[in-house]
Amino acid sequence: QVQLVESGGGLVQPGGSLRLSCAASRNIFSIYAMGWYRQAPGKQRELVAAITSGGSIHYADFVKGRFTISRDNAKNTVYLQMNSLKPEDTAVYYCNAEHYSGKINHWGQGTQVTVSS
Repeated sequence: QVQLVESGGGLVQPGGSLRLSCAASRNIFSIYAMGWYRQAPGKQRELVAAITSGGSIHYADFVKGRFTISRDNAKNTVYLQMNSLKPEDTAVYYCNAEHYSGKINHWGQGTQVTVSS
């Protein structure tokens, strides 16, 4: 079993920055793709950014140039650096780990990000 624990959410003003962290309970990055998703009230959960086991990175169009996903293999931790935040970025952000087979998924508990003046 894999546990994912997110941290780093909070309240920030428009234009501000936050860094989210997702700590995995063990070293899984060689066989799992890691992703950040978000879900705003009344909306479906959507992919924000992902990094594959091979290191390929994908961003949703709405965060390109503002968010950066990265990982620290030694710390079993994935990060999401969020800059130039907008009110529409307000959501619960979830960390996801998907096994390369596509058959196993793990989710964190989520962390709230609120962008407001």
